[in-house]
This record gives sequence, C-alpha cells and structure tokens, in this order.
Amino acid sequence: MTDHEYHELADALMLTIEEQIDDCEVDLDYESASGILEIIFPDRSKIVINKQAPLHQVWVATKFNGHHFELRDTQWIDNRSGAEFWQFMSDAATRQAGQRIEWQHN
Repeated sequence: MTDHEYHELADALMLTIEEQIDDCEVDLDYESASGILEIIFPDRSKIVINKQAPLHQVWVATKFNGHHFELRDTQWIDNRSGAEFWQFMSDAATRQAGQRIEWQHN
C-alpha cells in the first residue's frame, strides 16, 4: 500500500464514523483535526482514533485499552487481538456509552 492509498483509506474510515455520529441515538459529539478523531460520550469520556502514517496503522484508545489496526485485504484488523475494526468499535462504544451503538462500514 502506498502512503497516498493509506491516507485515503484512513481518512474515509474516520469520515464514515463522523457521519454516523450525527445519526446516532446516543448523544455523542466529536472533534476532528490533523488525523485525530475524538468521539466524546455523554459522560465526557472519549474514544480517540488517530492515524499512524509511518506504520500505515490506525490506533484506537478507549477508556479501557488501546488497539492498533492495520489493513489486511479489505479490513482493518487489530494486530494483537485479531478484532475487525467495525465490530470492535461497536463493542467498545456500546461498553463506554452503556447503551447499544452500532457502527457500520458504508
């Protein structure tokens, strides 16, 4: 994967989440700048997603733990647990919000 392809894919991933935050039934907010997306929950806790361009990875930090995702075929996969990004994000956001949040790849 080239650097250009990485940036296109990582930016699309973050944009998809931003768009879904606006439609989410849970009162979420977000801030986005310089390759970092912060999802802000009603209790003011955050999930932070940031691009790690030199590694071609996307890092996710929740209030419980951190994960490093890399593209394998067409899916972003956590390089430690093997979790798929969208399922992981749904589970992590649900746990952090205390109510069901479903993120979907468009």
